[in-house]
Amino acid sequence: MGSAKILNMLIKVKAFPNSKKTEIIQKSLDSFDVKVKEKPKNNEANLAIFQILAEYFHIKQSQLRLIKGGKERNKIFEIIENGK
Repeated sequence: MGSAKILNMLIKVKAFPNSKKTEIIQKSLDSFDVKVKEKPKNNEANLAIFQILAEYFHIKQSQLRLIKGGKERNKIFEIIENGK
């Protein structure tokens, strides 16, 4: 039958840039606190958040899309369907 199909889904992320360690904490089914060491300059923190979310969900970074909150602590990401 193959691997499970990931459907499009929205998740809420509260970003904590400039943290001492990188970690992701699931607060609810669709809500996460994401701590990254990178600073919120030149999009560095957002890029780190993309990377940690992709690792957490076992998907490619290209399957994540930032919907809202590019320059804010509270963000909304969409996980995009991976096809087959």
